[in-house]
Amino acid sequence: MDDPGPLKLLDEEHYSRQLYVLGLPAMQRIRGAKVLLSGLQGLGAEVAKNLVLMGVGSLTLHDPYPTCWSDLASQFFLSEEDLERNRAEASCTRLTQLNETVQVSIHTGLISEDILLDFQVVVLTNSKLEEQLEVGELCHRHGICFLVANTRGLVGQLFCDFGENFIVEDPIEAEPLTAAIQDISQGSPGIVTLRNKDHGHLFHDVDRVIFSDIKGMVELNGCCRSIRVQKDGSLEIGDTSTFSRYLSGGVLTEVKRSMMVRHEPLDIALLQPRLVTQEVHHARCLHQAFRALHKFQHEYGRLPRPWDLSDAEAVVILAQSLEPLKGMSEDLLDETLLRMIALTSAGCLSPMAAFLGAVTAQEALKAISRKFMPLDQWLYFDALDCLPEDGELLNPEECAPRGCRYDGQIAVFGSSFQDRLSCQHYLLVGAGAIGCEMLKGFALVGLGAGDSRGVTVADMDFIERSNLSRQFLFKPQDIGRPKAEVAAAAVHNLNPDLQVTPLIHPLESTTEHIYDDYFSRVDGVVAAVDTFEARYYVANRCTHYLKPLLEAGTEGTKGTASVYVPHVTEVYSGPASAPASEDGPYPICTIPYFPRKFEHTLQWARNTFDGLFRLSAETINRYQQAGTSIADTDGQQVLISLKQVLGVQRVRPQTWEDCVVWALGHWQVCFHDEIIQLRRHFPPDKVLEDGTHFWSGSKPCPQPLEFDISQDMHLLYVLAAANLYAQMHGLPGSSDQTALRGLLSLMLQPDPQQLNPTFSSNLNLAWVPAELGPEQLKELQKAMGAWSKGPPLTPLLFEKDDDRNFHMDFLTAAANLRSQNYGILPANRAQSKLIVGQIIPAIVTSTAAVAGLLGLELYKVVSWSRPLGAFRHSNLHLAENVFNRYVPFPPAIQKFQDMIWTRWDRLKASAGQPERTLESLLTYLQEHYGLKVRMLLHGPAVVYSARQTHETQTLRVTELVQQVTGRAPGPGVLVLELSCEGENDDTAFPPLHYEL
Repeated sequence: MDDPGPLKLLDEEHYSRQLYVLGLPAMQRIRGAKVLLSGLQGLGAEVAKNLVLMGVGSLTLHDPYPTCWSDLASQFFLSEEDLERNRAEASCTRLTQLNETVQVSIHTGLISEDILLDFQVVVLTNSKLEEQLEVGELCHRHGICFLVANTRGLVGQLFCDFGENFIVEDPIEAEPLTAAIQDISQGSPGIVTLRNKDHGHLFHDVDRVIFSDIKGMVELNGCCRSIRVQKDGSLEIGDTSTFSRYLSGGVLTEVKRSMMVRHEPLDIALLQPRLVTQEVHHARCLHQAFRALHKFQHEYGRLPRPWDLSDAEAVVILAQSLEPLKGMSEDLLDETLLRMIALTSAGCLSPMAAFLGAVTAQEALKAISRKFMPLDQWLYFDALDCLPEDGELLNPEECAPRGCRYDGQIAVFGSSFQDRLSCQHYLLVGAGAIGCEMLKGFALVGLGAGDSRGVTVADMDFIERSNLSRQFLFKPQDIGRPKAEVAAAAVHNLNPDLQVTPLIHPLESTTEHIYDDYFSRVDGVVAAVDTFEARYYVANRCTHYLKPLLEAGTEGTKGTASVYVPHVTEVYSGPASAPASEDGPYPICTIPYFPRKFEHTLQWARNTFDGLFRLSAETINRYQQAGTSIADTDGQQVLISLKQVLGVQRVRPQTWEDCVVWALGHWQVCFHDEIIQLRRHFPPDKVLEDGTHFWSGSKPCPQPLEFDISQDMHLLYVLAAANLYAQMHGLPGSSDQTALRGLLSLMLQPDPQQLNPTFSSNLNLAWVPAELGPEQLKELQKAMGAWSKGPPLTPLLFEKDDDRNFHMDFLTAAANLRSQNYGILPANRAQSKLIVGQIIPAIVTSTAAVAGLLGLELYKVVSWSRPLGAFRHSNLHLAENVFNRYVPFPPAIQKFQDMIWTRWDRLKASAGQPERTLESLLTYLQEHYGLKVRMLLHGPAVVYSARQTHETQTLRVTELVQQVTGRAPGPGVLVLELSCEGENDDTAFPPLHYEL
C-alpha cells in the first residue's frame, strides 16, 4: 500500500530532535502511515511505544491472548490488575496517552487479506511460524512491508521483507556533501575548482551534484550533473563551452542516489537466509534454533519448560532433523548453543525486548519513510553471555513459575538471582530519554524492589515539550516540572514495589556533601547524561568509591553502551569536556571580519542579535532611569550596537513602517557598507611583506551585496529585524510578507541613497578611533534623548524554540547573508538551530536500544563475580545496520619499583588519633610503599613540596590543607595526589586516601 492518506499537521516543536535525524519529508510520511502490530507481549509493547512516540499516523493493535504473569517481566503497559484481560485491550489506553496525535485502535478478529490491504507496514511479534508464513505471503503479494520479530529468553530474531522493488530514497544518515566553488572553466569538459581543493576528494566519480548561487555561468544553477574527480581535487562536469563566463560564487551539493532493495518472501528466506552478521556460522545456528523452537511448539503446543533437559534435548534433535539451508556448506550445529537456547527459551526479558523492539521499530520507520537502508534480511542477536561461563545448569524448580510479576525473568535466571536483584540500591544520573528507559527497565526487572532499597534518580532539568517524543514517562501536563520527580512517580506506578527517590540538585563538586553519601552506599551507578563533563565527573566518583558504572549515549541513530567494573575492566577514559573545534577558540577578528565557515557567521549573527536587541535596550533603560551620561556606558561594542539601534532616523519608532525603515537601513550597513569599508582597508589585491596575498587560502575576500527585494533571504532579514525592533519598542509587528514586499517596493523607488545610515558603521568605529570621540559621543547623547521620552524598552532574550518570535529567523537570515558576502556555504533554518542550540539529534529507537544493552550488562554486574570476558561494550548505528559488541579492555597495569597497580587502586593511610603530622605521613609512605614523596596535592593546591622548610612538616595534615585551600577538610576521606622521586613522566601513582 503506497498511499499514506492525507497528511496531518506536524508539531515541529514536539518532534524537533527527531526532525534533525529524519528530516521533514520523512516525518510527513510517518505522520500519514498506517501500521498493524500483532503481538503485545514485552517485545510488541516496545515496538508500539516507539512507533507511537515517533508519531506514526495510526497504529492498530492485534493480540488474541490474555495477560499472564510472565508478561509482566517485560510488558510495561500491563499490571497485575490486567491478568486475564486481553493484552491489546489492556495496552491500548496507556499507549494512546503517550501521543494523542496518533490514532491507536484494536483489531479483534483474524488477520485476513482484506484487513492487510489497509496498512503500509505489518509487524508480527512472538507469533507462530504458520501465521508468519500466511501473513508474509499476503504482504509480499500486495507490496506491504512485512516484519517478524521474536525473542526467546536471551536470543532474538528480526526478519524484514519490503518486497522485490523497494526504493530507498535516502540510504545513509549523513548530510549531502557541499562545497563552495572558486572557479568554473568554459570548455569541454568544464572544470570546477573548489575553494578548498581537499573537499574535491570527498566526492567520487559518477556522483551527481546540483549547482546553485552561481554568478555569471547561470546556466548551471539548478542543473544536475555527473562528476569525475581529478587528481588535484578539481571536478570535471561535462561541456560548459557554450555557457556564460563564470564570475563568482556558487555552491555544488551532492545529490543522494536512491537504491533499490530486493527482498525474498519468508518461505524462501527461511531456507536461503541472508544474514546481517560477521559471524555467519553462529547466526546460522541461531536461525536453525528458532526453526526448531517453532517445530517444538507446533508438536507439543508449548515452549520448552525452563531449564528442562529433556525438552532441551528434544529441541536439539529437532534442529538436527531440519531441512538443511540452501546455498551454504553444511556446518555442524553447535549443540551446546542449541541446548542453552532451549533451556532459557521460555523466558521474557525486558532488556531483550527493549533492544529488539527498538531495532524493529526503526526498520518499520525505514519502510514508511524510505529513509536509511533496511536490514537484508535476517538479524540475530544473542546475549547468552549473561549466563555463567562455566555452563552450570540451574535447577528447574529454581526457575519454575511463582505466580509473580518476575516469572518471565525467573525462567532464565532463577529465583535466587531475582532475590539478589531486589536487594540492590542504584543511583541513576539523568532522567532524560535514556534515563526514562533505564527506569522502566529497573521497574520491570525488579531492581531494588525489596524492602528499604530502591533507586535514586538525580536530574536538575525540567521537562520541555521536545522531550515528549522520546521520554515516555512524561506527559504534556508535566511540561515545566522537574524530570526526576515526574519520572520517580511514573516508575512507581509501573512497579509499586519499587521506591524511587528523586534528587534535583546539580551533580558537581559543589554538591558532593549531598551526593557522596549516595555514592558510598549504592551498589552501582548508571550514567544517562548528555555532556562529556557530566559523564566524566560521574565516572570519577565511581572510580573513587569503587562502584560499577553503566553508561550510554546516543546521537541520531548512533549509540554506545559501556560497562566499567572495579578491578575487572578499564576505567572510563572519555574526555573531560566536549572535543575542541578544529580551529580552537575563535580569534576575536575572525567572527566579524574574517569568517571561514558557517559557524563563524552564525556566531556573528548571534552576537549581533544580543547587541541590537538586548544590550542596547538595557543600556537605554539605564540611561533613561538614571539620567547618566552616555560616556559612562561600559564597552565600546555596546556603544557601537547602540548607534546601530538608533539607526537612520535617529528618532524613536512609532509605527511598523518606522521599524521596516530601520531594518532596511541596517541591512545596508551589515551586508554592503561594512564590506565596502573592509575592502578599503584591505583591498582585494593587497599583498603582504612576504609576497602572499592578504585575501587567500582560508581567508576569502568578501563581496558587498545589493538589496534585492526578490531574494527570499533578503526579505526574511528585514521581516525578522523589523519585528524584533518593534518588539523591543512595544510596537505591533507583522508577518505578512506580501505586504512587506509592497512596502519595501515603495521605499526603494524614489531614492535608495536616502536609506544610507547617518552614522558610520561599526567597522569604522572599531578600526579608526580606539574609542568614540567627544563629537561622536555628543551626537549619540543627543539622539538618546528621543528614546527617553517613551516607556522603557523590552530587552529580548534569545529563545531558539519559539518559532513565532522571529529570533531564529533573524539568525538564519543574518548568518546566510553574511555567508553570501564571504562565499561560505549556507545552512537552512533547522541546521542553524541545531548549531546555535548545540542540539544533539535524537530519536527514541536509539535511546531504547542502548538502554536495553545496558540492562543486559546490569544482569552481569548484579550477579556474582564475573570475569572480564563476560562483559560487553556495544556500539550501534541503526541507520546503517551496524551492531557491534565487544569485550572491554582490562585495567591498564602500571609499575614503579616493586609496586604494581591499576587506576582502580589507591594508597591508604589513617590519620590516627591524635592526627599524624605531615612528617609522620611522609615516613609512613616511605616505609609501607617505598615512596619518597616530593610533592603532595589536594586538587590544584600544593599541600607539600620538598623545597618547603622543615617546620611545615610538624603541622597536622588537615592544618596544611586548610592553610592552602582556605577551608577545613570535612569528615571521611581526604584525597591527595603524589609525586615521588624516581618517577617517569608517564607515571601516575594511585591517589592517597587519607582516612580522617
